[in-house]
Amino acid sequence: MNEAKRIAAIGECMVELSQAGSGLLKLGFAGDTSNTAVYLSRLGAGQVDYVTALGDDPYSDAMVDFWHAEGVGTRQVRRLEGRLPGLYMIRTDERGERSFHYWRSVSAARELMGEDLADLAPPLLQSDLIYFSAITLQILEPAHRRALLALIELARSSGIRVAFDSNYRANGWHSKRTARMSISAAYRLTDIALPTFDDEKAVFGDTDPMACMARLNRYGIGEVALKCGAQGAWVGGRGIAPVRVPANSEITAVDTTGAGDSFNAAYLAARLDGAPAREAAAAGNRLAGIVVTHPGAIIPKDKMP
Repeated sequence: MNEAKRIAAIGECMVELSQAGSGLLKLGFAGDTSNTAVYLSRLGAGQVDYVTALGDDPYSDAMVDFWHAEGVGTRQVRRLEGRLPGLYMIRTDERGERSFHYWRSVSAARELMGEDLADLAPPLLQSDLIYFSAITLQILEPAHRRALLALIELARSSGIRVAFDSNYRANGWHSKRTARMSISAAYRLTDIALPTFDDEKAVFGDTDPMACMARLNRYGIGEVALKCGAQGAWVGGRGIAPVRVPANSEITAVDTTGAGDSFNAAYLAARLDGAPAREAAAAGNRLAGIVVTHPGAIIPKDKMP
């Protein structure tokens, strides 16, 4: 891998409570872009920095220690006096499908763009790749959302590549219309799109993966890897006919939390290393296939492929 690559992942990491049997809960730290940052670091994709805001509490301290242990840089983590990180709980059904319950209305990460951008912009503009998601946009107030998109537009105009996942959680948006407008604005700034078909269907009403790929192509995105769960992924992009990359059909999912985030990491790591898109999608399917056989978003390091 090319360790000279500098990757900035922007978003929110929360305290995660997951089922541990017999009425017990296991504490961890997770969030879509943080999960991808951790897996990117484990895969040796380069210097990965996480961009967020935390409080000055023991759980925020522990979260920073968690990133340090994973090799994720924290120089762009703002610490806000008197604030706390968000918290969420995962419940899984008998098929491994998960549901989320959030306590995040006053999460410190919502103030990520709350101050002058003088401190945030310079390190971002030194990146080779910026990665963010629709959840990154969702947690921000409209003015802060616009400021982040303007900063990403500035970075892209400077030659920095932008990767975006349209990760959609309906209860975090004011309306589906707001989500649709915000996600569309992000797509117009995207070089590598990493959506999930179910999310795109929920927001934009796409009837099937091919209709989704055709719509995404109209944004002018150069590269798209559309995740379709157990069906694998479709890869394509501007002027490129979509090709399906199947997943391993023999996998039995225990918990699908983090599947898409890990796919994104393996895909981006492979592309940064020069692999073709189809090989990158196959790598994404492999890692996601391992992640879903373990509870929680982050698997033990010794289970990595």
